[in-house]
Amino acid sequence: QVRLVESGGGSVESGGSQVLSCEVYGNMPTRFCLAWFRQDVGKEREGVAEIYHGGGNTYYHQSVKGRFTISLDNARNTLYLQMKSLKPEDTAMYYCAANPSFCSGLIRLPDFRYWGQGTQVTVSS
Repeated sequence: QVRLVESGGGSVESGGSQVLSCEVYGNMPTRFCLAWFRQDVGKEREGVAEIYHGGGNTYYHQSVKGRFTISLDNARNTLYLQMKSLKPEDTAMYYCAANPSFCSGLIRLPDFRYWGQGTQVTVSS
């Protein structure tokens, strides 16, 4: 069984920065993909970024390219999302997710089997 626990959310002003963390507990297979998704009230959950643990290949949603960085510390079993130049439209509940396979590069919600409970990020203008 895999458990994901996010932390680091909160309120920040537009243009500010924030770092989210996701600790991974349990036994993951040799190949796995980790990702961040987000969902604002009344909207569908969308993929933000994903990373393959084996080679560190990363993929980003167009709206966050150049502003967000996903990274993985294998020694600490912790996934990070560094966010800078935050905008009000980045406001959402952010979830980390795990897929016991390769990353598709498309950050597709149905690919991910394990989910955290989420951490709220609110960006004020």
